[in-house]
Amino acid sequence: MTGAELAASVRAELEPRRPEMVDLLGRLVRIESPSDDRAGLDRFADQLEALFGDLGPIVQIEPANAQRGRHLKLTIDGTNDVPHAVALCHYDTVWSAGTLERIPFSVDSDGVARGPGCFDMKGGVVVLYFALQALRAHGVRPRRRLQVLFTSDEEVGSPTSRSLIEQTASGAAVAYVLESPLPGGTLKTSRKGTGDYFVRIAGRAAHAGVEPQKGISATQELAHQIIALHALNDYASGTTVNVGVAHAGTRPNVVAAAAEAHVDVRVQTLAEAARIDAAIRGLKPHLPGASLDIDGGLNRPPMERSEAMAALFGRARQIAASMGVVDLQEGSTGGGSDGNFTAAIGVPTLDGLGPEGEGAHAAHEHVLTESFPRRAALVAGLLVDG
Repeated sequence: MTGAELAASVRAELEPRRPEMVDLLGRLVRIESPSDDRAGLDRFADQLEALFGDLGPIVQIEPANAQRGRHLKLTIDGTNDVPHAVALCHYDTVWSAGTLERIPFSVDSDGVARGPGCFDMKGGVVVLYFALQALRAHGVRPRRRLQVLFTSDEEVGSPTSRSLIEQTASGAAVAYVLESPLPGGTLKTSRKGTGDYFVRIAGRAAHAGVEPQKGISATQELAHQIIALHALNDYASGTTVNVGVAHAGTRPNVVAAAAEAHVDVRVQTLAEAARIDAAIRGLKPHLPGASLDIDGGLNRPPMERSEAMAALFGRARQIAASMGVVDLQEGSTGGGSDGNFTAAIGVPTLDGLGPEGEGAHAAHEHVLTESFPRRAALVAGLLVDG
């Protein structure tokens, strides 16, 4: 059975089972799992093991930072002795514990499900679960041995899971990322790389009214540096540099002795990443006697669209068309995901395979539940075709 044939069957079978998919989403959303809440993350990991444990062996990986949740690796045997595939899911959310009291899980009459983390990305966990169960129901296995990672710290930059992701993906033929798609279900074949920099300025304090000439204003130096940083923006090439947070001084009648800028960087290519990194690290003080200390850097490399990724999307488009989705599109986004890591080590990566919706990290976050069957069918078809 080809992936296209399987996808058509799976979609037809799952359409009347949409309430089951919505019920599972509700169960997952009601287990709050903020990135910094070990207890909540443990409860969610327990649920994942209960859900996926009968599909293959699951290994628990404790993070170096005990405040983070454990990572899980599920392995499902494939039918061929070929390079393996990877599927990536994160189960942490940006929402703090107690958000459910303000934004409870709900589903309206139009099938729009709301709740913290439903779109980013607990809906993707639902899609993967039903895709894998569909393969089992049809008595087929993925073409490639599949290693699924459920990680607990994507929303804070994947500090304890990055090396695990890269190790797991090393030598893989393909990576599937169950993150939320772009509007209209558009898959992601390109993501910007993301960076965080801190520019710290040391000046010299003085009385602002008595002897300001003896001071070196870190606030004034900060203003010069903000202008220099924002001059690095190149919207045509997709490069953005933004001083989102700045602090300086202690009191209005004191020439500021210290200041700091927190800088967000987004780049489309590794070449741009190198250019911006060199420019930021090469900043020089404007005021005599002021000094700069710069640290930070790129924390997610860009996910650059390759010919192999274009071919992978083409396969997804064919599978989608076989089940009546004739307008599946691909696109790019400025946000990062764990797919940035797999793409950067040369693994063709298809991102945004979760259910359709909108509002990641926002109060209007929601999932269009009518998209569940076709998204699960698409994933099932991709896994069979490999």
